[in-house]
Amino acid sequence: MTNDRVGPEPGPSQALVSDVFARDCTSRGAFEGVTSKWASLALLALAEGGYRFNALRRRVEGVSEKMLSQTLQHLERDGMVSRRVLTAIPPRVEYSLTPLGARVAEHLRGLADLLQASTREVERARDAYRRDEG
Repeated sequence: MTNDRVGPEPGPSQALVSDVFARDCTSRGAFEGVTSKWASLALLALAEGGYRFNALRRRVEGVSEKMLSQTLQHLERDGMVSRRVLTAIPPRVEYSLTPLGARVAEHLRGLADLLQASTREVERARDAYRRDEG
């Protein structure tokens, strides 16, 4: 039997294809959340181990209580952070990475390591930019 069809082979329906460049794609929303400054830093910190809220806030210098709370809620919603209430008096909450969060944090760690190793190069580029702009 011959195939008289012209065009590309059938593939998954468009609804099943993820495309981070597509406005309504779930992956894009997750990407936007993960690449925010506070979310990236929270994921990197949580890759070191579980943290209670205030300890995490101290680890991620400069984040407000409100912003950290919102960030953790978004990361929990997207399945990257787990929130566990510890039965104690007073009750305490501990945050940790899910398997997905650990995979994402691993990639962020590579980016953070690259940037930390490149600080001199970045500083030189910034100095040159300021000279050219001034």
